[in-house]
Amino acid sequence: MVEVIRRLYARRLRAGLVDATLPRHVAMVMDGNRRWARQMGFDDPSVGHRYGAAHLHEVAGWCAELGIRQITLFVASVDNVRKRGSAEVAHLMRLVEEVIAEPLRRPGSPWRLHVAGRTDVLPDSTRHALKLAEDGTRDRAGGFDLTVAIGYDGRTEIADAVRRLLHREAEAGATLTDVADRITADAIGAHLYTGGRPAPDLVIRTSGERRMSGFLLWQAVHSELYFCDVYWPGFREVDFLRALRTYATRTHAVRPSPR
Repeated sequence: MVEVIRRLYARRLRAGLVDATLPRHVAMVMDGNRRWARQMGFDDPSVGHRYGAAHLHEVAGWCAELGIRQITLFVASVDNVRKRGSAEVAHLMRLVEEVIAEPLRRPGSPWRLHVAGRTDVLPDSTRHALKLAEDGTRDRAGGFDLTVAIGYDGRTEIADAVRRLLHREAEAGATLTDVADRITADAIGAHLYTGGRPAPDLVIRTSGERRMSGFLLWQAVHSELYFCDVYWPGFREVDFLRALRTYATRTHAVRPSPR
């Protein structure tokens, strides 16, 4: 009965979004995997990572059905890779390879994969699996783009972007004074890990945490933020639709009235 009521509620939410303004690009912080596993009674909280990785594909499907063609997902920060226990990191990286990268390469998936982050901090096998998935999906038609932020930190991204810009200018023979005189936000933005792709319209974070944790610090400056109390593996379609409803309400409220 509960499931029937939930499906009816989801249908009602979808109907309310028919004429609404939907985000073109949704970014998500997939937080709360370990806490969800504890909540569900698993002895090993790292089991939550497997459920969370698999859930990524379901959420991507909801986006595709609604015509949301750009998704960015925060999978692991630099600190997640460098500072957590070696066994947990190895488990997480295997999931990235087997549950994220490999399924995206299969025929039938509409998504082109992009990777954002310091891939040099990843194990060789994970870096290789992601590269194969990027190369294997690059020429897919349809215009659906999924960016995985892994080995990611927003401050490091900005520093790396400035460094790349300076190197490019130096190779062209520019002096530091020349660069300082003409440097712009657009010039830095073009050298971000996500350079060339649109900024997110909506950022969703699960687990009840109310902070960005270094995610898309540059790109999300004008994004709507939505914080959801459920943990990522338990993030339901109705939770996603509520986030879209809130986004539509906010964007409608700030839209200039016609003259």
